[in-house]
Amino acid sequence: MRAAPYKVVQWATGNIGTRSLRSVIEHPNLELVGLYVHSGEKAGRDAGELCGLAPTGIKATNSIDEVIALRPDCVLYMQQGANIDDLCGLLSAGANVVTTRVEFHDPLTLDPGVRQRLEDACRKGGTSLHSTGSSPGFITEALPIVLLSLQRRLEGLTVNEFADVSGRNSPDMLFKVMGFGQPPAVLNRHILAEVKVGFANSFRALANAIAMPLDGVEIEGECATVRNSTRIAAGVIEKGTVGALRITVSGMRQGRALMRMRLNWYCSKDIAEPWDLRDSGWHVVVEGDVPLDVSIRYPIAIEQYAQMTPGLTAHRAVNAVPVVCEAAPGIRTTAELPQVISQLG
Repeated sequence: MRAAPYKVVQWATGNIGTRSLRSVIEHPNLELVGLYVHSGEKAGRDAGELCGLAPTGIKATNSIDEVIALRPDCVLYMQQGANIDDLCGLLSAGANVVTTRVEFHDPLTLDPGVRQRLEDACRKGGTSLHSTGSSPGFITEALPIVLLSLQRRLEGLTVNEFADVSGRNSPDMLFKVMGFGQPPAVLNRHILAEVKVGFANSFRALANAIAMPLDGVEIEGECATVRNSTRIAAGVIEKGTVGALRITVSGMRQGRALMRMRLNWYCSKDIAEPWDLRDSGWHVVVEGDVPLDVSIRYPIAIEQYAQMTPGLTAHRAVNAVPVVCEAAPGIRTTAELPQVISQLG
């Protein structure tokens, strides 16, 4: 990696983007040169002010032309939804892109026309596009690649993700969208479809990397009810209503699940169904000639989750900037890039 700082533009300042912005400003080998925002209220404000730091002299803009004129080495693209026109404009102008959007984990799953446009833009600009994050990303690609390096036979990979959302004060999201506190019913199809896209792409990329391509991806959702009324930050979960969700994404090969991601989101562990709900974190099991059982938990109080969790997704993207800038042009998967190593000093 080069010694001179990489010039970076942060694109969007939502929950993850704001953490990313702060991390870029504080990074020893990255230089913030620009900030793209969507709202007119944020345009013109100092980047430091928007993420709780001292003024930087970098003013936010909502003009892509102004971003391109800065000639950044990389854009950290973290908006809701992907604008292919904007991405092609950035890539063709010479700006590499690291994104937390889930559509690009496996370029083979993209619409052929969209993929061709992005690849053409990368060739024109000599740039790369890479999608990463914590889940999907780190837990479904980066960590499994390391664990599977010990194997010569794989029978199954199962990742359980546990997320205690009782401390999240988001009533609309929890009660209306996710269905907590409601009578048990079929899970929201929109949630299932959204979850499937990211994890299916990630598992397909991993499976292709280890030469065990998947035949298909399946998804199912389950609900569990609380045995007693429970008060959480967003309100009250009444007895007998939904207090936990489980969504399972299965990568199928030769009629069986080769890879499985099981998302366990819960407001209470006191549920009627016999689910093994652990503290927030991940539990990874590898079945092969070297069986492995790995548990990752967050050793902090639930009140600290809101402060910590944006870094799970943002930090890996920020740390990936140097390897993406040095990569060959094109849409690059985790398996195609060198290991992402944090520069902390």
